[in-house]
Amino acid sequence: MDYIEEGAKVLNQEAKGLFEVADKLNGNFEEAINTLSACEGRVIITGIGKSGIIGRKIASTLASTGTPAFFLHPSEASHGDMGMVTNKDIVILISNSGETGEILHLLPSMKSLGVTTISMCGKKESTLFRECDISLNIGVSSEADPNNLAPTTSTTAALAMGDALAIVLLKLKKFQPTDFAKLHPGGSLGRKLTVRVSHLMHKGDSIPTVRKDATIKEVILVFTKSGLGVAAVVDEKDALIGVFTDGDLRRLIDVETDFINIKIGDVMKSNPKVISPDELAFDALRMMNDYQITALMVTEQDSTLVGILNIHDILKAGIS
Repeated sequence: MDYIEEGAKVLNQEAKGLFEVADKLNGNFEEAINTLSACEGRVIITGIGKSGIIGRKIASTLASTGTPAFFLHPSEASHGDMGMVTNKDIVILISNSGETGEILHLLPSMKSLGVTTISMCGKKESTLFRECDISLNIGVSSEADPNNLAPTTSTTAALAMGDALAIVLLKLKKFQPTDFAKLHPGGSLGRKLTVRVSHLMHKGDSIPTVRKDATIKEVILVFTKSGLGVAAVVDEKDALIGVFTDGDLRRLIDVETDFINIKIGDVMKSNPKVISPDELAFDALRMMNDYQITALMVTEQDSTLVGILNIHDILKAGIS
């Protein structure tokens, strides 16, 4: 047996199934989108067996893209968990055959609660397809296994239909990356889009500052105390007027033998790169990379120095 050829057959069959489902999209899909977008409660997904596994994934995708949703196990629903459902919710019931007993058993209770029901079903003539308020046809011509028994193409089709609903709703809601980040605070993307400069910067007494009449000797002591390898030069109103780094010091030593008493105002870099405390730390990192620097001065609009951000602080926060 040619493993690659057999694997390709499975993938091609499942891809064919997705095209079949796409061709079946009609006004029912539009009605489902309009109904879901107007939902005042939550979207509840239910299914059993492989359909239940797919249902959990769909519920998770909806919830993470701005549509509040959760999975309800049909057996648990029959033994009290139906109390989780309100008449403001919408229930999506998944069954390829449309005759799954545990799913059909829920329909009378759903109707008595006044819940809107949407089926994802592979058989148009089935009880589930007929009885739900809106039905989406996920029927495929064949499973991917040679006996046409194991749920393969049909479960892929159900999963893809769930993705189609979620992504169209996402676009309808104008769901942005910042919205996604709020729902994924623990992930890398969440940190990139939520952690701000003010969260990571050194502030208060930990800011290494000197006046322009300070000597190189004094600046070296500031370097040693802060460990940041940079000193901000400020005026009497704490407005930033320059910066001096340990790299600047090394370059100065190369050209000046009697450097220890040089005034920092004579050798500092004027107009250093600055950033607002309200900017994202990820944007600060990008700015550091662009200018090939390892620290940014953090200032208010009037140039008042409020902090210093070091590249290591950003990387330690898991932002890269």
